[in-house]
Amino acid sequence: MGKIKLRDLNDRVLSIRDLKIEFDTNNSILKAIRGIDFDLFKNETVAIVGESGSGKSVTMKAIMGIMAKNARITEGSIKYWDKDDKNKMYEITMMNNLQIRKYISGKKIAMIFQDPMTSLDPTMRVGKQIRETILYHKKNVSKQQAKEMSIKYLADVGINNPDMVYSQYPNQLSGGMRQRVVIAIALACEPQILICDEPTTALDVTVQDKILNLIKDIQIKHELSVIYITHDLGVVAKVADYVAVMYAGKIVEKGSVEEIFYDPRHPYTWGLLSSMPDLNTKEGTLHPIPGTPVDLFNNVKGDAFAPRNPYALNIDFRECPPQYNVGGKHRVSSWLLDERAPEVQMPLELKERIDYMKKEAGIDG
Repeated sequence: MGKIKLRDLNDRVLSIRDLKIEFDTNNSILKAIRGIDFDLFKNETVAIVGESGSGKSVTMKAIMGIMAKNARITEGSIKYWDKDDKNKMYEITMMNNLQIRKYISGKKIAMIFQDPMTSLDPTMRVGKQIRETILYHKKNVSKQQAKEMSIKYLADVGINNPDMVYSQYPNQLSGGMRQRVVIAIALACEPQILICDEPTTALDVTVQDKILNLIKDIQIKHELSVIYITHDLGVVAKVADYVAVMYAGKIVEKGSVEEIFYDPRHPYTWGLLSSMPDLNTKEGTLHPIPGTPVDLFNNVKGDAFAPRNPYALNIDFRECPPQYNVGGKHRVSSWLLDERAPEVQMPLELKERIDYMKKEAGIDG
C-alpha cells in the first residue's frame, strides 16, 4: 500500500453513473446491478471486491459490450474518454454491441479472464490467436508485421522463447504460460484500460505473485489504467490504489486502499476483512459472514445486507441507506454513519488485526 493518489478529473478515463442491469428469466426478472457509481483514472489501479454474485463481472462485461443475451441496461451511463484522441468521450451505454466491438472492446479496453484455458482456442496455435487480434483491430498492418508484433508481445509478458511459443498450441503450455499468452492478446492492440477478472484464480499459488507483478510492470510500461475484479483481499492489498466493495449489485463502500483496509466502516467490509486468514494476531479463528446473499429475484427492501448484519438497525429493513462522505475519498452506504445512529465499533479481533497491519506499515494511530 502506497500513499493516496490525488485524482484529477482531466485524467478520468472511465465513469459509471447510476448503472442498473437486469436479466430476463423464464419466470421473473433478476436485478443484478442496482445503481452503482464508479470512476477510473489514468494510470490508476482500482479493485472491485465482493462475494460471488455481487455483480462485479456483470458490470465489467457491460463495459466490454459482452453481456448475456437476456441482460439489459435499464438505467445509467458508462462513459469512456480516449486519451489518444484528444480526450474524445464515448458513451458506451448509447452504443450497440457492433459499435462497442469496433471502437472500444479489445482496442481501447481489454479484458483478461480468470481461466486462461477457456480464454484460448485449443485448436489454434498461440501465435495465430495474437496475430488475428492485431489484424482485426489494426487494418493497416500486414500479416508479417502482425507476426513480428505478436512475438514481441510474447517477449514483453516474460516468455523466454517467444518464437517457439508462437507456434505452439495452448495445451502445450503450463497454466502460468497460458495466462501470459492471454495477457499478450489483451495488450496486442495497445488498450488504455485493462480489466483483470480474477487473473490468478486458476493458477498455482507459486505462479500468482509472478502474474500480479507482471501486470504491474506492464501497467507502468504501457501507462495503463487497471481494474481488478476479485474476492481475494490479499490481491487487493498488493495491487490497488482504490477499492470498491460490492454487495448485491451495489457498491457499499469505496475509497483508497488505505481507507478501506485501515479504516473500514461498513459491516460487510468488516466481515470480508475478518474472514481473511491471519497468522500474525492472537485470534486464530476465521469469522465467516453468516447467512447467504439476498435473492435478487425479489425486490430488495432497505439495505440488502441487513439480514446478515449483526449491527442492523430497524431502518435497514425499510430504507436503502444513502452514501455518506467520511472524509478523503471514503464513501460508505450504511445507516450506522447517520448522526442519529448509535455508536458501533468494529469487532475487537478486526481492530487488533488492523492495528497490527498499521504497525507493520509504520503507521501511527
